Amino acid sequence: MSFPPFRTNWRSLAALAAFSLAAGSAVAAGKPLHARFVEIEEVARITPQRAPPCLRSWKPRPGAARPPSRRNSRLPRATRCMAWAGMPRPLVLCDQALAIGRRTGDNDIIARATLSKAYSLFSLGQTTVSHALVWQAEKLASTSEDVRLRVLTLISSGESFVEDGNFPVALGKLQASATLARESGDPLLIVISLRSLAILHDRMREYGKGFELLDEAMRAARQIHSEGRLALLKSTEYALAMDSNQIERALQAELSALALQRKLDAGPMIGISLVNLADCYLKLRDFPNALSYARQALEQARLLNDQALAATARINIGQAYLAMGRMAEGRKSVQAGLAWFEKSGNKPDLQMALGEYADALARAGDQDAAVVAYQRERALLNELFEQRRQKAMAELQERYETDKKQRQIELLSRENQVKSIEIDNRRLQQRVWWLLALVLALGAIVVGTLYRKVRKANAQLQIRNQELSEQGARDPLTGLFNRRHFQEFMRTCHDSTQHGAGGDTVGAIFLLDVDHFKSINDKHGHAGGDAVLREIAAALRDILRETDMIVRWGGEEFPAFLPSVPRARLDEVARRLLTGIPTRTIEHGGAQVSVQVSIGFAPFPLLPGTDVSWERVVNIVDMALYLAKGHGRNRAYGISRVEDAGEAGLAEIEQDLEQAWRAGRVALAVVPGQQPQLHAV
Repeated sequence: MSFPPFRTNWRSLAALAAFSLAAGSAVAAGKPLHARFVEIEEVARITPQRAPPCLRSWKPRPGAARPPSRRNSRLPRATRCMAWAGMPRPLVLCDQALAIGRRTGDNDIIARATLSKAYSLFSLGQTTVSHALVWQAEKLASTSEDVRLRVLTLISSGESFVEDGNFPVALGKLQASATLARESGDPLLIVISLRSLAILHDRMREYGKGFELLDEAMRAARQIHSEGRLALLKSTEYALAMDSNQIERALQAELSALALQRKLDAGPMIGISLVNLADCYLKLRDFPNALSYARQALEQARLLNDQALAATARINIGQAYLAMGRMAEGRKSVQAGLAWFEKSGNKPDLQMALGEYADALARAGDQDAAVVAYQRERALLNELFEQRRQKAMAELQERYETDKKQRQIELLSRENQVKSIEIDNRRLQQRVWWLLALVLALGAIVVGTLYRKVRKANAQLQIRNQELSEQGARDPLTGLFNRRHFQEFMRTCHDSTQHGAGGDTVGAIFLLDVDHFKSINDKHGHAGGDAVLREIAAALRDILRETDMIVRWGGEEFPAFLPSVPRARLDEVARRLLTGIPTRTIEHGGAQVSVQVSIGFAPFPLLPGTDVSWERVVNIVDMALYLAKGHGRNRAYGISRVEDAGEAGLAEIEQDLEQAWRAGRVALAVVPGQQPQLHAV
């Protein structure tokens, strides 16, 4: 188990780094004040424990007490770092800084103080208010001549939209910050903005773009010789590589990050890197190294008094023990980690840890305990899903109620205006009647608007319900439709497929089965088998059309229903499947796995003008699949013609397809696959 990517929010680091702006040592060092403050910020970003002594030792220069000018904004920055460094009254100082900015009319000070207050509220869990303040600060800074302030507010605004789940708007903000940073020519701003943009592309699963941005950011970091920034970028590369299933690249990136962190004595970051390295080695099946790094992470957690880090390290230690056959020690260590997550109420991480624990138990051969862990994980997943659903419904209801109350307030306000006019202007009764008519017209508009709002809310609720229904129709591993959805679909489409049967265009049912799948599971484990199934699902989406229904039937079987295809091209479809799937190579655990499939297929309806149920067609296609299996695999057998011999003849075909083929009652098309290729193991 590893820490989620980008666990430490950049804004907390920026807040802590801003600590240095209050340090009087900047003047004593003889460097330009702004450059010295930026330097201290960079140190505090990687080693935040050095920031509090810096601020506590700061003393104003003699004679320096004067009202802040447009170039002196240390109070908002010092306030920002106090929020994260344990200093007292951060919100009070933020308000004081805001008062100074408003009194002097300095929008830069107001923007910085507003951003600082947003950081403080974010640290207190007030996310919604924090986001609103960030966007307010961005608006204030949009006309500033301070490029650094504009870049940082754009980044903070973009990440706030990411936290709200609005990726398109977030992408626009972060791209704007990167463009502005590049135009400024400041390598540090380029590093900060490109890293945030790479993180967003990781969240959007656009891994190639993320790696390109990181390469550019690393070149900029080397220009300023910032080992701290390089360490952050290497950790970001680790997360991108892990999410894109490039385990070896992730391992090398995290090892590089750890070396830099140890050189800088970055304690918290060292702990995260150690536990992530343990997770990498677990995925690579290098259990001695996994155990070593997990133990180092546990020791680092004790030094830092970080309970979350310690719990994660114990889970990784337990998984290594289980894989090495030390079952009792493994269970004890994992249970200790799970207990902390359960006590802390961190249900998402607990659910992920339970899933990994169940997998580890299954690989170790303790199937009974694995089933219990899987059941706990599934129950928790259902609970989290229900919580998210209820939260979404509550948010929709809250928005509707808010709009409704606002409209009611507006209506009441207008009615009061009408009554006041009636009392004060009795002699102007005609005008009052006109005004009442206007109010009634406005009321009708308001009612109409409310009605549209209700319809919109109901439409959104219907969309959410459709999304939930779609999730219930999908296989969780591959994302394909499941057996139940396929059965319901075939029952509803049966009549439409019968209509017009016998022409050049027909429906078709294909059934694919992975050859030697048990050997793949035995050799590469269930995780390897799952990787194969996911890749085959992706291949089927690429080879077949969007209008075709692709299903995971169960295990390694994949039915597909093609609603409209030329009868003469059924063999060609089978050939594309046989040649297209083996060309895809699956990377898993340092090994390359290539697979082949056997296929059975038939037109649907099977006999023009007759009502042969789809279930019977599937049975006959299944018989054709087993013929392909029995005659060497890596081939397709398809029904090209069936003799119409009534119910008895159809039953004989369904019972023994090969005998019916030899007797001439059925014509089969045989499509051979490509020659088998050796795959790396």
